[in-house]
Amino acid sequence: MKLKDLLYKAQSDLTPRYGEGEAKWMVRTIIEHIKGWNQVEVLLRRDEEVSDFIVGKVEGVVGKLLDNEPMQYILGDTYWYGMTLKVSPAVLIPRPETEELVDMIVKDNKASDLKVMDICTGSGCIAIALAKNLAFSTVNAIDISDDALSVAQENAVEQKVSVNFHKADALKLESESGKYDIIVSNPPYVLEKEKAVMDANVLNYEPHLALFVPDNEPLKFYKPISEYAFESLKENGKLYLEINPLAVDELLELLKSQNWNEVDVYPDIYKKNRFIKAIK
Repeated sequence: MKLKDLLYKAQSDLTPRYGEGEAKWMVRTIIEHIKGWNQVEVLLRRDEEVSDFIVGKVEGVVGKLLDNEPMQYILGDTYWYGMTLKVSPAVLIPRPETEELVDMIVKDNKASDLKVMDICTGSGCIAIALAKNLAFSTVNAIDISDDALSVAQENAVEQKVSVNFHKADALKLESESGKYDIIVSNPPYVLEKEKAVMDANVLNYEPHLALFVPDNEPLKFYKPISEYAFESLKENGKLYLEINPLAVDELLELLKSQNWNEVDVYPDIYKKNRFIKAIK
């Protein structure tokens, strides 16, 4: 089979499920990951014969995509905040919205030697991005999942940054009086009732432990995290949170009741209130 025929078949198989534009992107991504060829190289090689092994690899990926498995899990990595990060079903796939959270923190904090804590680190994406982009920072990060911490550690090594990863339960944190300049968290916040409108690729493959909270406990993680942060931040230290837009008002009330000096809400790129910053 010629390369052009293989790619045409893959795109034709994927288009009814994902649409033409996304199918084209998927096919380009598949062949680049399997063969390392960019678009120019693909055009130059389109009339070359490809081995049965490559045909099988491409068809295998397409089959998994048609079963709704996320591309990032199939290929084992994702591109996020200028980095290629390893992902597995043990961790959430980092979202574009969370890039905005990191950007906010980096732009807000120009001082050097800052001490940072990332709670519910998952793949380590936030902690690693901050370690790369905050000058001479010391970054600690915690998660309850051993498998997630293993992925995070691999990502830190690959990105050549030092992050101190530890296993800990975000619901049972012991305060570290006045230790940190910045505490950030993107904890589980999707309500159980939202499952009804979620895509199968998220619902069937991404870790529910890192996604969902009970409908009657939208702030299950935010209350203990904010209490820990209030004790563990230095004076004028900053708490940054990613939050479900459905729970923003409730979280604002909680933070104000805890006597944070300043509490502000910020929208994401989709104009949904997604981030909260509080100053001690």
